[in-house]
Amino acid sequence: MINDSNYKEKIKGLQVIEVSGESCANCLTLMPMLFEVVGARDNLSLLHIEADENTKGFLEEYKIERVPTVLLLDNGVEFARAVGFQPQEIFELWIDAMVDEHLANKR
Repeated sequence: MINDSNYKEKIKGLQVIEVSGESCANCLTLMPMLFEVVGARDNLSLLHIEADENTKGFLEEYKIERVPTVLLLDNGVEFARAVGFQPQEIFELWIDAMVDEHLANKR
């Protein structure tokens, strides 16, 4: 379980961070779709973080105000964010475009 005492050690490399809430219907729909989208990409990993009392520090550090929120991070540094639910095709296009742009800017 990810919480304020261990999230910094779990955030490594290029990651998709999915932040959801316990009673969020869109969050429950989004998670399996993100597993599929991220699982099809070799250069990304997925980390789920539940927005609750145990993750307040993470939520404050990354300024999470609504769920679902999807962050794209490179070793903990945010380079893209999406808030709310989107269809799988939109997330696929968005993730690919943001990662490609980020990697091109690193060169």
